[in-house]
Amino acid sequence: MIKLMTALLIASALTASVAIADDTVMVGGQSMFPARDIVDNAVNSADHTTLVAAVKAAGLVDTLKGKGPFTVFAPTNAAFARLPAGTVDTLLKAENKAALTKVLTYHVVAGKWSAADIMALIKKGGGKAEIKTVSGGTLWAMQNGPMNVVLKDEKGDIANISTYDVFQSNGVIHVVDTVLLPK
Repeated sequence: MIKLMTALLIASALTASVAIADDTVMVGGQSMFPARDIVDNAVNSADHTTLVAAVKAAGLVDTLKGKGPFTVFAPTNAAFARLPAGTVDTLLKAENKAALTKVLTYHVVAGKWSAADIMALIKKGGGKAEIKTVSGGTLWAMQNGPMNVVLKDEKGDIANISTYDVFQSNGVIHVVDTVLLPK
């Protein structure tokens, strides 16, 4: 009986280890750990160095390390590279901090919205969900296939979510392939 209980405890511990490992998602070549906050995970992603630099320049590190919860639509370096030449350099200048902050907070929604939550809103909205961002702007979420959520910004550009449900201690990140821009 003791051997059976010991075997069950070991099996239970191994299953728990696997479950914890399965909760991590790879982004930018690194594991994103659910116990870490948004900033602590993002700084490790090789695909988000421009975003991290922008968050630092805008003075948003403490906010995104805060309790939240936040949902962040995180553009990759490639997304920033697709902006017109010089845009990122211009936004990173100290005199453009307000504009940079507006762009970055346009990618943030209050609350912890999983892909399933967003898809439920889209279904409830008859194919489109209006999402208010922390900047006060609006994004529109739509589905382009059974597990492909796209976001439309106020300029009419479309961003695909390439990685869903990167859960953090203070929210969730969804990786996007386009920088979303407010009016």
